[in-house]
Amino acid sequence: MKKIFYSFLLLLVSAIAIPALAATPTTFKQLINDVFINGLIKPLVPLLIGLAVVVFIYGVLILMFSEGGEKKEEGKQYMLWGIIGIFVMVSVWGLVNILKGTFGLDPAVPKIEINLPK
Repeated sequence: MKKIFYSFLLLLVSAIAIPALAATPTTFKQLINDVFINGLIKPLVPLLIGLAVVVFIYGVLILMFSEGGEKKEEGKQYMLWGIIGIFVMVSVWGLVNILKGTFGLDPAVPKIEINLPK
């Protein structure tokens, strides 16, 4: 079962990464923006957030349908890790957006130029 999961994960990452690497970047800024941010990070973050939500819902279902004891604790653990996963991924997403805005990698954010008098 683990081999199938890892094979599927490798196929998914490859399907996301190959189109991003197909474009030939001419500058370092274009490499970072096109390949890493728009090609790899941007598609993976919603996928991982969705996975964390699924883990949380799975924990809720285990907790609801358990009759107590060990299964109840297992459901609580899935819920806890789902919440932690959601929090971490949303935080990373926010940090990436802050860095994009700070370094001018986002075309929607205008660059600030300071012209000092001579």
